Amino acid sequence: MKPINSEAPMRRFAIHTLLTAVTLSIGVFAVDGAMAQGKGEIRIAHIHSKTGPLEAYGKQTATGFMMGLDYATNGTMMVAGKKLVVIEKDDQGKPDVGKSLLAAAYSDDKCDIAVGPTSSGVALALLPVAEEYKKILLVEPAVADSITGDKWNRYIFRTGRNSSQDAISNAVAQDKAGTSIATLAQDYAFGRDGVKAFREAIKNAKIVHEEFLPTTTTDFTAGAQRIIDKLKDQPGRKVIWIIWAGGGGNPFKIADLDLKRFGIEIATGGNILPAMAAYKNFPGMEGSTYYYFGIPKNPINEWLVANHYVKFKSPPDFFTAGGMSAAIAVVEALKKTAGDTNTEKLIKTMEGMSFDTPKGKMTFRKEDHQAMQSMYHFKIKDDPAFAWGVPELVREIRAEDMNIPIRNTR
Repeated sequence: MKPINSEAPMRRFAIHTLLTAVTLSIGVFAVDGAMAQGKGEIRIAHIHSKTGPLEAYGKQTATGFMMGLDYATNGTMMVAGKKLVVIEKDDQGKPDVGKSLLAAAYSDDKCDIAVGPTSSGVALALLPVAEEYKKILLVEPAVADSITGDKWNRYIFRTGRNSSQDAISNAVAQDKAGTSIATLAQDYAFGRDGVKAFREAIKNAKIVHEEFLPTTTTDFTAGAQRIIDKLKDQPGRKVIWIIWAGGGGNPFKIADLDLKRFGIEIATGGNILPAMAAYKNFPGMEGSTYYYFGIPKNPINEWLVANHYVKFKSPPDFFTAGGMSAAIAVVEALKKTAGDTNTEKLIKTMEGMSFDTPKGKMTFRKEDHQAMQSMYHFKIKDDPAFAWGVPELVREIRAEDMNIPIRNTR
């Protein structure tokens, strides 16, 4: 029989105790590390249409947003020592989907700020979610006036232009005495709010008809005929002002109905470059745009254009600039709070805050958190060097040149 080694159990106990202590310490380190990582992150949800009818707009916004974060943080993706983490979510252009995604972003993903969405219809569904969770939603690029109007709440900011900015700047080009105007728009928040704001902005011309068609319309013949019937016998200049967004049908096909026979012109605002291919058929057409890469002259736009060409071999588009503007606004606010994501502190910081963008300076109006900004009166040129009608600048319409109504009731 071997003698009993009384030290062996003690050694095994000591080793077990040491391993347990090491395991516990590793576990504590892992928890502390995760907590440190959580504290060292600023989480941003970007909800946009990665698919659906406004997919092209959503993808441009996402590109611009990431480029804007890169620009505003000098390539570090850090603010005040904290890493910016962007969580992208596809609302598919559906209000119910967007609503659930934003709730999940605030609750499950612990996002500090949300940006988006693309569609005005989705945006209206998101507004009460931001209020419920008491978190900021920075709207870009949804346009409807009601977003910062009667549906607004104090957690909503917007870098995108609103319907009134679109309409008032377009009225500059169209509002002339002796002009009769018919509007053609999509039958949802974007189109309805846009026409309402345009109607209110017109002081000298006369609006004789408003035509609203489903967003899925591909055959515009019936609607166009109603417009023609209202315009054809009007004296003086006759204009159809089109406000349309997304893929699908091309409302400019109404020109095939021989509008010139009745002396009827077409007018519209800015759009993405593929949509502006149709503008080549209307040289001399006037309107107003939110952005065109060749118009603003400032260092940020120069950076955006140069880097977009390097990365994508093409110029930045309409919504790319908007995404970049939203990113710069987020970073500027976070820099001012030294990385503090407390909602009340961010609201106090952002109200009245000015920041530079590819379009120049924007300022969040205190009353409704709408970004006040320039718009651009253009005239279309058919330049063979470009696949789209080129909007040449007539004049910059500055924020102070437009009396943008405050429409919120809170």
